[in-house]
Amino acid sequence: MTAPALQLTVYGTPGPQGSKNRNAAGALYESSAKVKPWREAVKTAALDALHHDGAWTALTCPVLLEVRFALARPKHHFGTGRNAGRLKASAPHFPSSKPDLDKLVRSTQDALKDAGVLADDSVVAHLFARKEFVLWGDALRTPGAVVKVWRLSDLHKEPTP
Repeated sequence: MTAPALQLTVYGTPGPQGSKNRNAAGALYESSAKVKPWREAVKTAALDALHHDGAWTALTCPVLLEVRFALARPKHHFGTGRNAGRLKASAPHFPSSKPDLDKLVRSTQDALKDAGVLADDSVVAHLFARKEFVLWGDALRTPGAVVKVWRLSDLHKEPTP
């Protein structure tokens, strides 16, 4: 497989985007306080990666986007007392509670658009996303995400002899 057009590692707590609340005056605001710092972290990581590529222009071609979110385990997954810091046998292997995966992807895609990686999030034709706990398998050691973007045209080129 060809190398991604862009690969970046983002550190921070992934924040979901999508759910809105209304304040007393009726104005809408994001229900998650984590979305703004997360989008800034993604944007900063993308801008840092693109800083070395002066020829980069926002992708308008169809792309494949892969995002692996690493989430912190809740405290109740660990024992107490002499078992403090040890994972309980009953702790799940994969996150199956909030935040929703699709809302994490939405905030990440919007940040990639704001950074100039994507012309619009509609260019994402193939999407592979997952959420996992930190330190599980080959996941990140701290909360964050690994983001990879491929131009689909690069993946479908015929190999030359």
